[in-house]
Amino acid sequence: MGLRHANAYQANNIFYSKGGEVTNFPDRHIDLITVAQAIHWFDIPKFYDEVKRVGRQDSWLAVWGYSLLNIAPGLDEEVHHFYTQVVGPYWDPERKLIDKQYQTIPFPFEEIPAPEFKFSFDWTLNEFEGYINTWSSVQKYIKANQINPVDTFIRKIRPLWKNERERINFPLFLRLGKLSP
Repeated sequence: MGLRHANAYQANNIFYSKGGEVTNFPDRHIDLITVAQAIHWFDIPKFYDEVKRVGRQDSWLAVWGYSLLNIAPGLDEEVHHFYTQVVGPYWDPERKLIDKQYQTIPFPFEEIPAPEFKFSFDWTLNEFEGYINTWSSVQKYIKANQINPVDTFIRKIRPLWKNERERINFPLFLRLGKLSP
């Protein structure tokens, strides 16, 4: 039943499993359930039923993701324009749930306020370009238009990229809930 992941920490008391909204875990078996940048793809009511079934009393559900990155004034405005206006129409509708930091999804648990978090990287323009090319909206744009909009976008922001490496900040958001009987 368990999966071994070469890059994951291995210990006798850690069990890795990959599954969907329904699992084969025993009832009242799990202390912490996490979902990273993915609940927007789930059948949420079905998932919550499973959480309530497998979660022990006073266990936790942590649902988190990351928002649109920010770099610096000027660059941020261009990134936002590209994100919303150029490739915006090509995002899946579920992306709106991430843009709203999952605040619009139902959350039928005792919610615990979470502090603000972020994670940051120092990226070259080429590394930043590589990341933008992973966006599903970019790939859909390319498929629909037979041209990569990232090429024009990178040419436009190149003069604004002041350093060899720029600090890229991703705001993290977290909805943390305690399962009560």
